[in-house]
Amino acid sequence: MADEIHTTREPDGTTHTTTIVDRGEARRGGGIGMLVLLIAVVIAGFFAFQFLGNEKAETGAIAEAAQKVGDAAQDVGDAAQEAVK
Repeated sequence: MADEIHTTREPDGTTHTTTIVDRGEARRGGGIGMLVLLIAVVIAGFFAFQFLGNEKAETGAIAEAAQKVGDAAQDVGDAAQEAVK
C-alpha cells in the first residue's frame, strides 16, 4: 500500500497538495457481472425453449382435434348416404 503526495507551488507562492491513496484493492466487478449476465441469458433461453415447445404441442393438439372432427363429419356423411338408399 503506497500513498503518494504531490505538492505544486504556483509562481505567486501558493501551494497545492494532491494526495493519492492506494488501497491495494483490485476491481473485480467485471467478472461477476459477466457471470450474472451469462446466467440470465441461460435462464431466458430455457424459458424461450419451453414456450416454443408448448406452442408446438398446442398446434399438434389442435391439428389432431381438427382431424377427428373431419373424420366424424365424414362418418355422418356416409351414414346419411346409406340412409337415403
